[in-house]
Amino acid sequence: MKTIYLIFSLTLFSACSNPKSKSPEEVTQMVLESFYARDNEMLKTYTTQTGYQGLMQIQNFFVEDTETELGFKVVQQTQEGDTAWVKCTINYLDRPETFKLVKEDGQWKVTEKELREKSPI
Repeated sequence: MKTIYLIFSLTLFSACSNPKSKSPEEVTQMVLESFYARDNEMLKTYTTQTGYQGLMQIQNFFVEDTETELGFKVVQQTQEGDTAWVKCTINYLDRPETFKLVKEDGQWKVTEKELREKSPI
């Protein structure tokens, strides 16, 4: 009887536990790494549907370069509710780039900025 109770308790605990959500900075880095490596499955995991479509439209203009390190560095980050903004630099870009993230199903995902939307950073 104790064994059944123990198995039931462990099953209930593991079913109710929520995996740790990645931070906006971690998600932004994963999106950039998957974008330049052309790992579109990972890219799709960490972007909204519109974010993914937008990135796919511009991905073909970039040549895959596996020799250069990404060199991801966060310059500034802000978060308000279910929206976050991450300004970062990478070795592929001449100037910092700002990404908008939203929480979707409890996970941060990169999305497109709305028309004429300005980031707070």
